[in-house]
Amino acid sequence: MLWLTMGPLMRQTWTVLGVLLNMLGQGMVLSYTSCLLPALQAPDSDIKIDIHTASWIASCIAISGFGGFSVSSVLMDVIGRKKAHAVVLIPGIIGWVLISLAQNVYTIVIGRLLGGFTASATVCLGAVVIGEYSSPTNRGTFLNLKTAAVCFGNMGIHVLGNFYNWRTNALIGTIPHLLSFAIIMTWPESPSWLASKSQFEESRKSFEWLRGTDDAARREFEELIRAQKERLAEKPEKTSIKMEIRDFFQKFTRRDFVKPLLIVIFSSALLETCGRHIFPAYALQIITEVTGTKSNSFYYTLAIDIIITSSALFSSVLVKLMKRRTLLLGTGAAAYVVLMAVCSYLFVADRGWITSRTWIPLSIFVLYFILANLGCTPIPLALLGEVFPLRHRAAGSLAAGFIMCLMLMFPLQVTPYLLTSIKVYGTFFFFGTLMGLALLVLYFILPETKDRTLQEIEDYFNNGRFKEHTDDAAHTKMLSNKAEI
Repeated sequence: MLWLTMGPLMRQTWTVLGVLLNMLGQGMVLSYTSCLLPALQAPDSDIKIDIHTASWIASCIAISGFGGFSVSSVLMDVIGRKKAHAVVLIPGIIGWVLISLAQNVYTIVIGRLLGGFTASATVCLGAVVIGEYSSPTNRGTFLNLKTAAVCFGNMGIHVLGNFYNWRTNALIGTIPHLLSFAIIMTWPESPSWLASKSQFEESRKSFEWLRGTDDAARREFEELIRAQKERLAEKPEKTSIKMEIRDFFQKFTRRDFVKPLLIVIFSSALLETCGRHIFPAYALQIITEVTGTKSNSFYYTLAIDIIITSSALFSSVLVKLMKRRTLLLGTGAAAYVVLMAVCSYLFVADRGWITSRTWIPLSIFVLYFILANLGCTPIPLALLGEVFPLRHRAAGSLAAGFIMCLMLMFPLQVTPYLLTSIKVYGTFFFFGTLMGLALLVLYFILPETKDRTLQEIEDYFNNGRFKEHTDDAAHTKMLSNKAEI
């Protein structure tokens, strides 16, 4: 097989491609309502819906998300990352097929629920896979590419929606999941998961296949094995369901669980309030109100999609050059200022205090989405694969999943009502205010994780500081002694 002759970087890239294809499919799930709802609300639609039904069709993916996060969190710990990722793709494929054959609203909702299950199940799982399968130097880029893949999915649905009907688009939506499934079958199991199950020799083989055998890789693997042997030595030989439940709730008293969870809570709030999922789901409605016409809405939406996707790709380059924390807070603060500016312009134009020029708010929105997609959307998703220690990774994914489902459901549920009652400027002002608060909190609690191994990040949450390698310290001391001589 071709992948058996690949170098470590190509093997990591091949592995990550399986996740990215699934993320592309996830973007199609999130944006599908932009072509589905207008079609169902059209006078000649064979399936009739009102605004309340439309709201539930859009937001129901968050409801099934609770199940998706729960199941994937259990499966990733019990059967491993590879098998779990393959299993949770199946409901999404079935969901798309059901939607394409739907004859009533109930079938569409069931299909959306299944799609939401798969989308949510792979949010944390995909981040964990990338975090554990890729090297520290590549991890940031790969994690940021998740967002770029979702953006491609968003754009793909908006384009397909202009040329094909919603049933055809549903069938096309199965393609990324099927390709992802095929690639997953070629993966080795995660070295971290194998080590956590005391399968140290298998873990070594998997790690070397993915990372090679250079000094940095060897040292990282030794640290992983050391930490897992220490953890396993502390673990009781026999456990019961009662002990497992008690252990789960005791995690909420541990520093190395609570602080990462707080980071996930506020980074998820930032992700949702910056419009990451609001705009793709209601893109045509938002653009139509801003421009005052439906005739060119598709082209405006497509232009913004291209810009958003390009920004997400550029962010994958920036994350190699800049510190992650600096990129998030810097672009986030700038995006917040720009968002308030466009809301203010739309407000005064709506009041008739100035003559509205369509290109002005559209240009400002373009600038806003560029800034937001450089940091506010990719980095929160990247943090899911980095901040939870290995011993808490399954439980952390479960807790993070419930939080992210609530964060996703709220904006998708209320946005149709906000757009109707307080228009686009009021809607984005509301979410922008929450976005500013999330950025403020992250300023105080978010550490810098760039180029840190997962074990170093774990040590940080245990000790409150990053632990430097002994070899590095000795090397530095040797250089210092030579300089003195």
